[in-house]
Amino acid sequence: MPSRAAAHTKGRATVLAALTATVLTVTGTPAFAAPDDGHPMNRAFARAAAEFDVPRDLLAAIGYGETRLDSHSGRPSQANGYGVMHLVSNPSKRTLERAAALTGKSLAELRTDTGANILGGAAVLRSYADKLGLDARDRDDIDAWYPAVAEYGGAQSTSAALYADTVYTFLAAGLDAVAAGGERITVTSRPVAPQKGSLSATDAHAQSPDYPSALWVPADPNNFTAGRSAKIDKVVVHVTQGSYAGSISWFQNPTAEVSAHYVVRSSDGEITQTVRDSDTAYHARSANASALGIEHEGFVDDPSWFTDAMYRSSAALTKSLCDRYGIPKDRAHIIGHSEAPGNDHTDPGPNWDWNRYMELVGGDSGGGNNGDGLSFTSYATQQNGSTGAQVKAVQQLLNDQGYAAGTVDGSFGPATKTAVTAYQAARGLDADGVVGARTWTALLSAGATPSLQQGASGDGVKRLQRSLTAALGSTVGVDGSFGPATVTAVRSYQTSRGLNADGIVGPDTWTALQTGR
Repeated sequence: MPSRAAAHTKGRATVLAALTATVLTVTGTPAFAAPDDGHPMNRAFARAAAEFDVPRDLLAAIGYGETRLDSHSGRPSQANGYGVMHLVSNPSKRTLERAAALTGKSLAELRTDTGANILGGAAVLRSYADKLGLDARDRDDIDAWYPAVAEYGGAQSTSAALYADTVYTFLAAGLDAVAAGGERITVTSRPVAPQKGSLSATDAHAQSPDYPSALWVPADPNNFTAGRSAKIDKVVVHVTQGSYAGSISWFQNPTAEVSAHYVVRSSDGEITQTVRDSDTAYHARSANASALGIEHEGFVDDPSWFTDAMYRSSAALTKSLCDRYGIPKDRAHIIGHSEAPGNDHTDPGPNWDWNRYMELVGGDSGGGNNGDGLSFTSYATQQNGSTGAQVKAVQQLLNDQGYAAGTVDGSFGPATKTAVTAYQAARGLDADGVVGARTWTALLSAGATPSLQQGASGDGVKRLQRSLTAALGSTVGVDGSFGPATVTAVRSYQTSRGLNADGIVGPDTWTALQTGR
């Protein structure tokens, strides 16, 4: 969690929004004090959907994205938001009070009773639909709700689109979540084509200037200080106490006066940079001047947020930062927020697996992870003058595909650059001789294009997993087995590239990968 900067009175980080995932299972804390063993949350979603003419699955997808259907026993989030639907009461957003006015429920009921909270969320969402002019016919079309969903997230522009996109990813992929008491909440997968309106022009995929695998959504200038007053010598690990897109949005709010350099998503390890490494983010009080802050989506008391994808993606980022700035890869220099001097926060908390994280950070800095010379937890940009195991991988892939890169020696010289440029030109890529994410994706996915889906195995699946790691900028384990994690990655890729997000790798998905899309 971000904290107040030494010279400022800092707001607390809000958490409103989205994680991108496919079929996930989670366990929440008690959210509905029902005396029977029925299906209270399912009934609540059905009742709210009927009363306010809001699609039931849309409500469930929003609730999952906001809180994983966990009311946190009535405790507020960092944004002072409550319940499964995260109804918020803070100076910049008052959906809790709006829900009370629309439903006649008391603020106390909306904060602590899950049925009332879900009803309130539906009322607020319907009010946004009414403001947008959605009539009864429109409301029957789940794709027409996209702008209302974006407004529910409380963000603007890029962050609003990021929020709404991830909710629609849940709808496309489906959900199978376990709430309090073992109640199962499902959302059936379906084709989606959201009507984005003015948000369709929003560029949510600008590349990070410091870490090419990340997105770039800059924080408001009021929330950080330009430049540094000390040398960068540590990385601080945070937990947002909320969700990914909401934290990014809060960093864009000039009243927040909090920020972090990077935010990592739980479901797939996607990373967004919000403050340049060279600038001072407000996240760890006395440590701000010399630290890089990494926020992780989730809640300290719920380990289900700390996924394998998150650990691997964050560790690859931390490893890269340590290598770039000469930070020792040890627990004296890679610390939790709670360990920064002068802080009263508890994150990342006892559920954060430091042993695992440090093993990932301190692992092999250059070799492949499967002994094949091609598989890595991340793929860095390679260009003239680069050296190492990833250059060897580029040379091997080029030679195998008929482009003479010369001896596979790990040295990116003129012959390798010429081969890369020729390969890029043949694939319709920018022929600059630099192997970035798009060229990596094309190189790694080249070959036969069999139809692959969950349950498949073999070398084709390994090629797919490598290319997805390059394309998404987050680690997809290369084990040759098309399991749930690979399904998640495929759907994330398909959604982000405007493909049918069915989790099946057919001709369209292979074509997109092999052209570096």
